[in-house]
Amino acid sequence: MLQKKMTRRVFLTLSAMTAASCTLNLKKIGEHEAKMGEKSQYHTVIIGAGLGGLTCGAFLARQGIPVTVIEQHNVPGGYATVFDRAEGKFTFDVSLHGTSLVSNQAATFLENLGVSQQIEMIELPELYRLVTDKIDIAVPQKNPEKYIALLTQHYPEEAEGIQNFINEMLAVNEEVSEYDKDSDFSKKYLKIIFPLRFRKMWNIRNKTLADMLADHIKSPEVKDVLASLWGYYGLPPSKLSAFYFANATGGYLRNGSYHIKGGSQALSQALAQTIENGSGEIIYENRVEKILFNGDAVTGVRLASGKEIPAKAVVSNASAIETFTRMVPSTHLPTEFSKTLETYQPSLSSFTVWLGLNQEIKDKYRNFGYHMGSGRTLEENYQACLTGQIEKMSFSIAIYDNAYQGYSSPGSSTLAITCLCGFDPWKPFEKAYWAGDKEAYQKEKERWADILIYRAEKQLIKDLSKMIEVREVGTPLTNWRYTGNTHGAIYGFDQNINNAYMNRIKNRTPLNGLYLASAWGFPGGGFQGVIRGGGLCFQKMMEDWGTRSPSALPFFPDPEG
Repeated sequence: MLQKKMTRRVFLTLSAMTAASCTLNLKKIGEHEAKMGEKSQYHTVIIGAGLGGLTCGAFLARQGIPVTVIEQHNVPGGYATVFDRAEGKFTFDVSLHGTSLVSNQAATFLENLGVSQQIEMIELPELYRLVTDKIDIAVPQKNPEKYIALLTQHYPEEAEGIQNFINEMLAVNEEVSEYDKDSDFSKKYLKIIFPLRFRKMWNIRNKTLADMLADHIKSPEVKDVLASLWGYYGLPPSKLSAFYFANATGGYLRNGSYHIKGGSQALSQALAQTIENGSGEIIYENRVEKILFNGDAVTGVRLASGKEIPAKAVVSNASAIETFTRMVPSTHLPTEFSKTLETYQPSLSSFTVWLGLNQEIKDKYRNFGYHMGSGRTLEENYQACLTGQIEKMSFSIAIYDNAYQGYSSPGSSTLAITCLCGFDPWKPFEKAYWAGDKEAYQKEKERWADILIYRAEKQLIKDLSKMIEVREVGTPLTNWRYTGNTHGAIYGFDQNINNAYMNRIKNRTPLNGLYLASAWGFPGGGFQGVIRGGGLCFQKMMEDWGTRSPSALPFFPDPEG
């Protein structure tokens, strides 16, 4: 009883302090602005036009801060891009299947940038459909109770554990939402009572997904079913942060999964346009060779062309490994920071076959996203990904015509077959690939594609190989070439318990004026993760420049509004 009274007093005290803080910050806006000085003095260079860099750049540009984005590709977006084939008959999305950019912090960022008003989010028919040799279920949209009921029908002996596990994920996601709404002032002081207020987050902070599953479930089969979205995060249950999985999956179950009309390029273009409509520019088909310093402070960048661009700050949306090993002189990095970086590993990459079919299949195959089991455990699947056993990996099939009417031209269909993949199977081809000799690489790439198409045909889409009009294939080397991400990593650094959430590498680096806004930084990969990372990076920059407190205002209003 005494503990409850004391906890309540602390909550009330913090609430009063938070309210007072907001009032104080509102009164001091003018002082903060004066401290920052002329915005023209805060020119920022952003390395890479992925979603994280674009989000950070859009916030900066809308505040009147000069921004220059350097992008090696000829379009913005990084993995959030599309490409056309057959003279525009087929449009293939590089990465987007489903995303949950609704009712969360990333969605709020897009709303306040005016970007969400420029794109159309299409609710998918289901979260995903899981097809294995033992179960075939379509996970319902925004209906966790129905999902619990479906699993309970198949596994009645695990009914209580299933309900408790899913409810715990939902509770973690809810706590994260509450934490994101807190002011920066209250977050600072919440450290004192964080374990009491955010019990679910605290309880799984050092757990793997395997640990969390073991708390509720006995059956190995049920554990694998509940963890079937592991591919969205890049690690198997034994290695994946329980917090990262629970928060993201809880968000999917609660808020649903969506596609973007026009594909992920529509989102990237809207962010890029926001930068260019503000005080920013994007330079395409160029790359940053070096980040320049005076002492330990950033002074600008040098491009591959030799041109130098002065800057108050540099935001890297590029690979953190490239940033700290190629762009930053090794003598500038603190020893402990360098040692910590060496313990981090790039995430898995992906192998994708995009297909344009000469007939419509949506009436026969009505789901959008199919997750195809391999008959092996998730841990065995992960090992198959690392070693390149394409015959043994689980994979997914996205039938884009089930996202919305008119995705493909009449009489045709568009789909993608994707599996996760480590870099080691492609390492033997690396040197020749970069030298322009791709003969052996092409043979291996097509061999993998043939196997994946055969498996999709055998397990789901009858006569698939006979319908193919257009076929494109992407490997980890393809990913590396177009995005610059080391080893073609698609999630930045792995989300293990040593580098996730509270332990995640920070967006504010030890180097004065250098920041991260990408999947490699906080909070991590995925559309929602990198958009959050871009917005949070912007907040850190504002704090460092002594300007307005983000939590004290309607979120960074248009300076002309």
